[in-house]
Amino acid sequence: MTVTQDAKVKVGDVAPDFTLPDQRGQPVRLYDLLGGKTVVLYFYPKDATPGCTLEARAFRDSYEAFTAQNAEVIGVSSDSVRSHQRFAARHGLPFVLLSDPGGTVRERYGVERTLGLLPGRVTYVIDKAGVVRQVYSSQLRPTRHSRQALERVSAMRDGAE
Repeated sequence: MTVTQDAKVKVGDVAPDFTLPDQRGQPVRLYDLLGGKTVVLYFYPKDATPGCTLEARAFRDSYEAFTAQNAEVIGVSSDSVRSHQRFAARHGLPFVLLSDPGGTVRERYGVERTLGLLPGRVTYVIDKAGVVRQVYSSQLRPTRHSRQALERVSAMRDGAE
């Protein structure tokens, strides 16, 4: 199914709720995390690929800064629970990776494919009320996602919206 421009989740939209299994096979519901924390939700193409590994490590290396700002990082790809488990263990990822094998959640957020082939790389900063405060999309600059998200989370925390 092709997602139209109108179907994309944008800044100011309420983030669509979902439940997906994490790397331990446990269900994680987005709305259960909201209320107490800001959520940095990032969609990435595939575990263990060069760009996705760089992106995951960048989020890992900034994870303490995110948690200090009362934010939780969540990665989503279509990889299996087992693949996520291996990827997280191999790179010491302290955050949750969710398995979206059919791409249903990716589709609900309107994350487009690059050149019609490669699943997109998009990061959403979602406030405690479930409102999207930032959308950052860049297939070619994977490490910038964590920096952009952390800057936004910090600005929200400091009240400099």
